[in-house]
Amino acid sequence: MQWQDHAIILGVKRHGETSVIAEVMTRDRGRHLGLVRSGRSRAMQPVLQAGNAVEVIWRARLDEHLGEFRVEPVTLRAARLMETATAVYGVQAMGALLRLLPERDPHPHLFDALEVILDHLHNPADAGELFVRFELAVLNDLGFGLDLAECAATGARSDLVYVSPKSGRAVSRAAGAPWADKMLLLPPFLSIEGNHAADFDSLAAAFRLTGFFLHRHVYEPRGIEAAAAREGFVQAALKALNPALRTLSGPNGISA
Repeated sequence: MQWQDHAIILGVKRHGETSVIAEVMTRDRGRHLGLVRSGRSRAMQPVLQAGNAVEVIWRARLDEHLGEFRVEPVTLRAARLMETATAVYGVQAMGALLRLLPERDPHPHLFDALEVILDHLHNPADAGELFVRFELAVLNDLGFGLDLAECAATGARSDLVYVSPKSGRAVSRAAGAPWADKMLLLPPFLSIEGNHAADFDSLAAAFRLTGFFLHRHVYEPRGIEAAAAREGFVQAALKALNPALRTLSGPNGISA
């Protein structure tokens, strides 16, 4: 068995004295593991860093085997990803999100989104907005997608400002007014009318929104906690937009 694909390094684990088991996100074969012989060598260590784009050739006798990777560098962005807190935490948090998906399950749109976000993690405002959209895409692929296109009560497609915590559907201002204190806010940049970049308040609301549904539908049923890197990313992205921000905490990643 053999195949070749474009991939992004998610992480590595030591294996024996000189080798590693690399975890990568491939475009056509999803998240995949493989043994890299001499992966701890001076030549390979800089290549096998999280966030780097590589070309991999996987070989194994049977498809269900772990197999071996031959790895060639394509874009070595890991050093740049160490320059800002949003980048450091962001690459870890997205890796944790991808691990929620079944191994070897293709998600080419998530691979494409990951590549785009990795090139924008140095800009906190862009990184925060793109990360939220990535979380929404993962929720959708897990079968828990939100419907933010029209009001759940009236079918209206304008003035959508809430999201129902029960249905995960958008709700208009007028329809949601009687239950406003029980609704989640729909950030303007996520609505179909959205034409503004994320600011501090809208990004904080977006993190609450995705955090709520990830906790309800994914983490709680599986008996797991959100990756600590998500909280680090949330804090870094918001602090960059508001340097006076104090440390925030909460069950869904933010309480401000």
